[in-house]
Amino acid sequence: MADWDVIVVGAGNAAFAAATAAREQGASVLVLECAPQEEAGGNTRFTAGAMRFAYDGVDHLRRLMPDLSAEEIRKTDFGQYPEEAFFGDMGRVTEYRTDPDLCEVLVTRSRETMFWMRDKGIRFAPIWGRQAFQVDGKFSFWGGLTVEVLGGGPGLFAAWTKIADREGIEIRYQTRAVSLLFDGAVVTGVRVKSANESLALRAKTVILAAGGFQANVEWRTRYLGVGWDLAKVRGTRFNTGDGIRMALDIGAMPFGNWSGCHAVGWERNAPEFGNLSVGDGFQKHSYPFGIILNAHGKRFLDEGADFRNYTYAKYGREILSQPGQFAWQIFDAKVTHLLRDEYRIRQVTKVSANSLGELVEKLEDVDPVSALQTIGAYNASVDTGVPFNPNVKDGRSTKELSIPKSNWANTIDQPPFVAYAVTCGITFTFGGLRIQTNGQVLDVDMRPIPGLYAAGELVGGLFFNNYPGGTGLTAGAVFGRIAGASAGGAVTNQ
Repeated sequence: MADWDVIVVGAGNAAFAAATAAREQGASVLVLECAPQEEAGGNTRFTAGAMRFAYDGVDHLRRLMPDLSAEEIRKTDFGQYPEEAFFGDMGRVTEYRTDPDLCEVLVTRSRETMFWMRDKGIRFAPIWGRQAFQVDGKFSFWGGLTVEVLGGGPGLFAAWTKIADREGIEIRYQTRAVSLLFDGAVVTGVRVKSANESLALRAKTVILAAGGFQANVEWRTRYLGVGWDLAKVRGTRFNTGDGIRMALDIGAMPFGNWSGCHAVGWERNAPEFGNLSVGDGFQKHSYPFGIILNAHGKRFLDEGADFRNYTYAKYGREILSQPGQFAWQIFDAKVTHLLRDEYRIRQVTKVSANSLGELVEKLEDVDPVSALQTIGAYNASVDTGVPFNPNVKDGRSTKELSIPKSNWANTIDQPPFVAYAVTCGITFTFGGLRIQTNGQVLDVDMRPIPGLYAAGELVGGLFFNNYPGGTGLTAGAVFGRIAGASAGGAVTNQ
């Protein structure tokens, strides 16, 4: 006899969306979290809380954010982000490898899921300062990303735990799921380790939402490749692929981009894993307004290829491939006011100088002669006849460089000059389990595994090589809600 209708493995955004949706179906729900309570929440607590979704205009935004004032609306161009644009971005950034069925669900269910979260008590706010700059007295949002959860990732986790308490969802911390209970035909629960005790917890359905394998150094090297053991882990130390492994052990089908991941420019001297007191502050995402140099003093990518939220998740890989696995981001006084708040934290590796010659001498582990030559050649190539505008792809570019800068190219000539040391920070892995659009896990014969569902980072097939910023939390909520409703409904409709 089952102890619960639904057991959810994990305690991040996807897991709580699943637990809440299952509870809506009248199911009894248990959430298992391997971390202690003070570290709980998976990668969710390490995010800035941005969520990408399709909206047709300010009326949809006011539905999410009823506190928006008339003055805020007047001075802001929120634009719109229709489903067609979302589909286009998902296709373009994944090189059209995203699974079409999963992508369709993500896009078409994104807005209703945001409204559902708001109805449950999760609050949202415009992403002032990070996704909109004031030009000629008006803010303009760019890159299809407009809204964040109030309080960021920590605020989202706090909101979900409050909802769980209100809905009567039990949470057990420091309880690690180690295997699925499987009789050869149906999943019947989870075996856990808690306080050095092995327990069999019975359930009618199980939802896996325990994140990817980015904190598993052996799996990173096995699947992502040589050098990935040297990457920093942006988020939680507890996402070691346990949910994926348990499902594969009973015959689930692996799916998606197992050699790919979300990886960003990250503070070079950050600790091995994320630090909740700093959160996402170790990331360094204002590179479109400067240049990036490696140890040889050379540029190695187009800093202005696209808006930050379409390049940041793949540029971590580029940094990791450089000599010594680091780089320096360089800015001058013309743009430092545009730098995100993450550049102003105490835990940052920064140098400054009043001349470029002095600056390059301070760039640790960088060839200063080559660096100065690179900056000089870059400055000479900038087309200053094109106006600079941080809110649009302004076409202010370089000429006759082997590696161009396609937008936002400003000469680096106004002191003081500043530089920030970065390395690669891996957020989550793209490979995972294959699911149906109802959230049910498929086996290697493409048949649904009775009693087993999945959501969140451990679902494969959505992202390949790159990622549109803000899509992860949205995908977690969309597929978590679907998996929870499916699992809960399968139980209560028996």
